[in-house]
Amino acid sequence: MNFVKRNYGWIIVTILAILPLIIVFGMINIDLSDGLSITFDKGPGSESTLDMLYHVTGEFAIRWMTLVLSCTPFFIIFGVTNLYVRQAMGISTAIWSFLHFIIFLLAEGFIETFTQVNYVVGLIAILILIPLFFTSNRKSMKRLRTGWKKLQTFSYAAIFLSLLHVAILDKAWLFYTIIVGLGFIIRIPAIKHKLIAFRTQSAKP
Repeated sequence: MNFVKRNYGWIIVTILAILPLIIVFGMINIDLSDGLSITFDKGPGSESTLDMLYHVTGEFAIRWMTLVLSCTPFFIIFGVTNLYVRQAMGISTAIWSFLHFIIFLLAEGFIETFTQVNYVVGLIAILILIPLFFTSNRKSMKRLRTGWKKLQTFSYAAIFLSLLHVAILDKAWLFYTIIVGLGFIIRIPAIKHKLIAFRTQSAKP
């Protein structure tokens, strides 16, 4: 019970990240009877399930990434701090991003990654997420100490590249850019201190 109480935020994020994955994997058929064979159910309309999964996984990846970068502004405004919830969101971001890239490889092949600028940008974002994913745990925090925070700052580069990737594809990039942009404005020291002072003053009886 104490574990649930300490980690309820982490558990909620994990559930929210896993539920859509169950639906996604429900559309994939893996046959191991004669080697490894992966097939996809037929999608609605003219879009194949593989194409649909490619778009869905990409959408969830950018959503989780936006949420991760919105944690600090949320903490500043409301005074709630939970580093491990942000870690869970980061892990969710990486998993959805990796799945998005894997489905792209299945649909287009690895060589296709280098044929368009937006694909190359997406690949670089994936490469940045790999070390962030494997160090998003308490053991890495203790081992790397101050280096852990420096490493995590690369998440800013990943979100920038991801937004650029989405912008080139022209898929709702403005919505995510506005949210991320507002988050960075709130991080500006002068604005941050004013918001904290206002929150502190409002909390007084």
